Amino acid sequence: MEVPTKLKGKELFKFLVENKDDIIYAKKSAVKYSEGFSAVQNKIDKDVIVGKADGIDEVSEIKVRAIINTTNLVDSHKDLHIPNIWKKSLDENKRIKYLQEHEMKFDKIIADGDDLDVSTQTYQWKDLGYDMEGETQALVFDATVKEDRNPFMFKQFKNNVVDNNSVGMVYQKIQLAINDKDYEEEYKVWEKYYDNVANKEVPDSDGYFFSVTEAKVIEGSAVPNGSNYITPVLEQAKQETEPTENELKNHAIKEWLDIKQ
Repeated sequence: MEVPTKLKGKELFKFLVENKDDIIYAKKSAVKYSEGFSAVQNKIDKDVIVGKADGIDEVSEIKVRAIINTTNLVDSHKDLHIPNIWKKSLDENKRIKYLQEHEMKFDKIIADGDDLDVSTQTYQWKDLGYDMEGETQALVFDATVKEDRNPFMFKQFKNNVVDNNSVGMVYQKIQLAINDKDYEEEYKVWEKYYDNVANKEVPDSDGYFFSVTEAKVIEGSAVPNGSNYITPVLEQAKQETEPTENELKNHAIKEWLDIKQ
């Protein structure tokens, strides 16, 4: 069920409370994917090169640390993810995948299995390159991106053009928060979580949000834009590989020509 955008204030709160069960049921009934949103460029230097093969910049694997989702931020769905939202899911699900744009297809997998480590890490917002106070618990994917697994995405990471990620998940526990004391139950939720919201201008304008305290993670994806825009690729490292015989020969010829010149 969609929340009518024309409703404001008391009329909006009345609609939300009267239809709360249906709205929450709809949110919990489908896999939640991100929609388009104005992304903010990641301000952290991603080009961390840890190894080259005798000056030959040819690699077949790249190590990537991707921030798939962050808590304490009201996203474009008006959802606020609460710290430890993924704890139960990460304990139970060992088949999470890193995908290209939420497509669960063999040729769209970026990394999984031994090539993917999924965890949560606590960051200050400023550690992620954003001028906001407070901290967030991030869903982190440490992935080995291999050229032979997904050549297209390998090229995107190699060129440092991947700067946003998104999570595919199913909500398990949700509450409605409203900034109105006339709605006692919803106002208690507001008071419980509001102080930790990083982008307070959003709930201040809307007067409500949905707090999500548990969600089942299915996958994380590299996307052009996500509904939670603070989901950058923090760093990536080109992995040292042994040069081929032809590469060594060409490299030696180039060095000899340089010396002759």
